[in-house]
Amino acid sequence: MDIKALKSKLLWQMTGEEFLFLQQNGGEQPERQSYVVAPSKKHVYGIRGIAELFGCSIPTANRIKQSGKIDRAITQIGRKIIVDAELALELAGRKTGGRKVGSRDVK
Repeated sequence: MDIKALKSKLLWQMTGEEFLFLQQNGGEQPERQSYVVAPSKKHVYGIRGIAELFGCSIPTANRIKQSGKIDRAITQIGRKIIVDAELALELAGRKTGGRKVGSRDVK
Protein backbone atom coordinates (compact mmCIF):
# COMPACT_ATOMS: atom_id res chain seq x y z
CA MET A 1 0.00 0.00 0.00
CA ASP A 2 1.22 3.46 -0.88
CA ILE A 3 1.28 5.76 2.16
CA LYS A 4 1.03 8.97 0.09
CA ALA A 5 -2.06 7.67 -1.67
CA LEU A 6 -3.64 6.67 1.62
CA LYS A 7 -2.92 10.07 3.16
CA SER A 8 -4.67 11.82 0.28
CA LYS A 9 -7.68 9.49 0.53
CA LEU A 10 -10.64 10.68 2.60
CA LEU A 11 -11.15 8.84 5.87
CA TRP A 12 -14.68 7.67 5.08
CA GLN A 13 -13.43 6.12 1.82
CA MET A 14 -10.79 3.95 3.55
CA THR A 15 -11.29 0.36 4.52
CA GLY A 16 -10.54 -0.70 8.05
CA GLU A 17 -7.35 -2.40 6.90
CA GLU A 18 -6.12 0.74 5.14
CA PHE A 19 -6.90 2.88 8.16
CA LEU A 20 -5.02 0.58 10.55
CA PHE A 21 -2.06 0.39 8.15
CA LEU A 22 -1.93 4.18 7.94
CA GLN A 23 -2.10 4.49 11.73
CA GLN A 24 0.76 2.07 12.26
CA ASN A 25 3.06 3.08 9.41
CA GLY A 26 2.14 6.48 8.11
CA GLY A 27 2.31 8.50 11.26
CA GLU A 28 5.43 10.56 10.83
CA GLN A 29 5.79 11.98 14.30
CA PRO A 30 7.10 15.52 14.33
CA GLU A 31 9.97 15.96 16.74
CA ARG A 32 8.60 17.16 20.04
CA GLN A 33 10.23 20.09 21.67
CA SER A 34 10.59 20.00 25.38
CA TYR A 35 9.76 23.22 27.13
CA VAL A 36 11.11 24.15 30.50
CA VAL A 37 8.52 26.12 32.41
CA ALA A 38 10.01 28.45 34.96
CA PRO A 39 8.03 28.62 38.16
CA SER A 40 6.04 31.78 38.11
CA LYS A 41 6.45 34.19 40.96
CA LYS A 42 3.36 34.91 42.95
CA HIS A 43 2.70 38.56 43.50
CA VAL A 44 0.17 40.39 45.62
CA TYR A 45 -0.82 43.97 45.04
CA GLY A 46 -1.40 46.80 47.48
CA ILE A 47 -1.93 46.94 51.21
CA ARG A 48 -4.97 44.69 50.86
CA GLY A 49 -2.78 42.06 49.17
CA ILE A 50 -0.28 42.23 52.05
CA ALA A 51 -3.17 41.85 54.51
CA GLU A 52 -4.48 38.76 52.70
CA LEU A 53 -0.96 37.29 52.44
CA PHE A 54 -0.29 37.59 56.18
CA GLY A 55 -3.89 37.03 57.25
CA CYS A 56 -4.13 40.28 59.15
CA SER A 57 -6.08 43.55 59.07
CA ILE A 58 -5.29 46.39 56.70
CA PRO A 59 -3.88 48.64 59.48
CA THR A 60 -1.59 45.78 60.59
CA ALA A 61 -0.52 45.21 56.97
CA ASN A 62 0.31 48.89 56.74
CA ARG A 63 2.44 48.60 59.91
CA ILE A 64 4.24 45.57 58.45
CA LYS A 65 5.03 47.55 55.30
CA GLN A 66 6.14 50.62 57.25
CA SER A 67 8.36 48.52 59.56
CA GLY A 68 10.77 47.85 56.70
CA LYS A 69 10.98 44.10 57.35
CA ILE A 70 9.69 43.21 53.90
CA ASP A 71 11.23 46.11 51.96
CA ARG A 72 13.26 43.79 49.69
CA ALA A 73 10.03 42.09 48.57
CA ILE A 74 8.23 45.36 47.78
CA THR A 75 8.38 47.24 44.50
CA GLN A 76 6.49 50.50 44.61
CA ILE A 77 5.90 52.68 41.57
CA GLY A 78 3.91 55.74 42.53
CA ARG A 79 0.91 54.45 44.43
CA LYS A 80 1.09 50.93 43.00
CA ILE A 81 2.57 48.40 45.43
CA ILE A 82 3.74 45.02 44.11
CA VAL A 83 4.91 42.44 46.63
CA ASP A 84 6.74 39.17 45.88
CA ALA A 85 4.71 36.90 48.15
CA GLU A 86 7.30 34.16 48.71
CA LEU A 87 10.09 36.60 49.53
CA ALA A 88 7.83 38.62 51.84
CA LEU A 89 6.86 35.52 53.81
CA GLU A 90 10.50 34.48 54.05
CA LEU A 91 11.62 37.93 55.22
CA ALA A 92 8.81 38.21 57.75
CA GLY A 93 9.65 34.79 59.16
CA ARG A 94 13.14 35.82 60.21
CA LYS A 95 13.36 36.79 63.84
CA THR A 96 15.19 40.05 64.35
CA GLY A 97 14.99 42.37 67.28
CA GLY A 98 12.28 41.77 69.79
CA ARG A 99 12.58 41.45 73.52
CA LYS A 100 15.84 40.18 74.93
CA VAL A 101 15.75 37.68 77.74
CA GLY A 102 17.71 38.97 80.69
CA SER A 103 18.75 37.38 83.94
CA ARG A 104 15.65 38.72 85.73
CA ASP A 105 13.28 37.12 83.22
CA VAL A 106 14.67 33.60 83.58
CA LYS A 107 13.35 31.64 86.53
